[in-house]
Amino acid sequence: MTDPALRPAVHLLADLARGKVGARELLEHHLRRVERLNPALNAVVTLDVDGARRAADAADAARARGASLGALHGLPMTVKDTLETAGVRTTAGAPVLADHVPARDATAVARLRAAGAVIFGKTNTPPFAADVQTFNPVFGATRNPWDPARTCGGSSGGSAAAVAAGLAAADLGSDIGGSVRTPAGFCGVYALKPTHGIVPLRGHIPGPPGTLAEVDLAVLGPIARSADDLSLLLDVLAGPDDAHATAWRLALPPPRQAALRDYRVAAWLDDPACPVDAGVRAPLEATVAALRAAGVAVDTGARPVPSLARVHECYERLLWPIMTSGLSPDEAAGLAALADGAPPGDASGPVRVARAATIRQREWLAIHEERERLRAGWADFFRDFDVLLCPVGPVAAFPHDHDGTLVTRTITVDGRPRDYLDLIVWAGLVTMALLPAACAPVGRTRDGLPVGIQVVGPYLEDRTAVRCARRLAEVIGGDETPPSA
Repeated sequence: MTDPALRPAVHLLADLARGKVGARELLEHHLRRVERLNPALNAVVTLDVDGARRAADAADAARARGASLGALHGLPMTVKDTLETAGVRTTAGAPVLADHVPARDATAVARLRAAGAVIFGKTNTPPFAADVQTFNPVFGATRNPWDPARTCGGSSGGSAAAVAAGLAAADLGSDIGGSVRTPAGFCGVYALKPTHGIVPLRGHIPGPPGTLAEVDLAVLGPIARSADDLSLLLDVLAGPDDAHATAWRLALPPPRQAALRDYRVAAWLDDPACPVDAGVRAPLEATVAALRAAGVAVDTGARPVPSLARVHECYERLLWPIMTSGLSPDEAAGLAALADGAPPGDASGPVRVARAATIRQREWLAIHEERERLRAGWADFFRDFDVLLCPVGPVAAFPHDHDGTLVTRTITVDGRPRDYLDLIVWAGLVTMALLPAACAPVGRTRDGLPVGIQVVGPYLEDRTAVRCARRLAEVIGGDETPPSA
C-alpha cells in the first residue's frame, strides 16, 4: 500500500474524517519520516513537536465529540521559514534573525491553524528568500529528493523538497520570482502562485518583522501533491485581511470549464529572449501533443504580450527595488554609483540590477503604467483563451552552485552558458502581470529529473488555472514519488 505520507492531502483528510487514522497518529508518522529522511535532505529546519502534538490531540478530541475544526482538521503541515509562527523561531535563513521568535502568527499561518492544520515545522529558504537555490549560513543547503547533488530550487526550496519526500502533507511558501513554482517544478509537485493581493502577506519576512505594508509582486502560495490540494488550500488562505474585511469580500469565480476538451488553450513553450533547454522542452511539447490527442485545441502561436524581452525589462525594474530595499545606506550608495557610472550600452547582470534597483519614483510610475498596459493585453488575450501554458524556467534542477552571486553565476542551456537570472524570466512574465499560475508536473527529462509547466489563468481566476492543472493529470504527468522517499 502507498505510504500515507505520499498521498494527496485531500485523501488524508478523507481518512481523518472517516476515522481511518487519527491526527496524532498521522503527525507521528510524518515526524518519523522527518527523522529518517530529513538528515539527507535538510528540508525541515525547525520543529515544534510539542506544539504540534497538542494541536493533533486537540483535533482528535474535537472529532471524538463530533466537532469540526475546519477544512484542514488534523492535517500535518509545514510552512516556509519566512513566515512568522508564534513562539517558534522564524529566521528567513538570515543570521541576523537566527534567534527571532515572533509573538504572533503570520495572517496566512493563522488561517491554516484556524482551519485545523497541525503545523509542526519550518522549511528552509535562502537568506531573505533571495535566491533560486536554497542554502543559507544558518541551516546550510537543502537537497533535491530526486538527486541530492542538485538544487531543489528556491526560494521555497525546503517547502517543495519536504512535500515531494513526504515529510509534510502540504506547505505554504512565498513567490516573487517563481519561488513556489521553480521548486515545485524541480521537485515534481504542485504549486499555486495566486493572483496578487488575495492572500494577506502580513507576517512574511522580508520586509522586516512587523512590516504592515503590502509588497508589490509578492504572494504567498501553497505547495502540495495534487491540484485538488491546491484548490482546498486556496479556499482556506484567500480573502481580505481584517482591515479590508470591514467592507470587502472575495468571491473568486468558478473554473471557466469543467471538461479538459472544453479548455481554450494557448502554449508559449520557448522564446529567443530566454531559450528553454531541449531536455525541458521535450516534456512541454509532449504535454501539448497529449492535449491535442485528447481533443483539446492548442494554439502555439498566440501571445499575450508583444515581447518577452520587454516584459522582463519591465519586471526587473519593478522587482529589484523590492529585493534591494533592505540594503544598508552604504550598499545602496554602491548600487547607485554602479548604475550612474556604467556606460549606457552596458547590459551586464550587475549593471542591469543596479539600474533597476535605483530608479526614481517618476521612472517607477512610467514602468507601472507600462505594466498596466501589458495587463490590459493579457485581459484581451483571455477573452479568446482560458489558460496559457508556458515553462516554469529554462532548465530542470541543476547541480548545486554556491559560488558567486545572482549576477555572476550562470546556468547551462543546450550546452551554452546563460545568465543565472534567466531562471526568473518565465516566472516574471506572470508575476509582473499579477496573474495566477498553477505549476503542475508533466514528465521528466532523459536524466529522470522532474519538469513542471505553468498553467496561467486570467486575473482573479485562480480556480481556472488550478482546475486545468488538475485536468492535465488526466492525460500527462501528475505527482510522482522521488527515489529517496
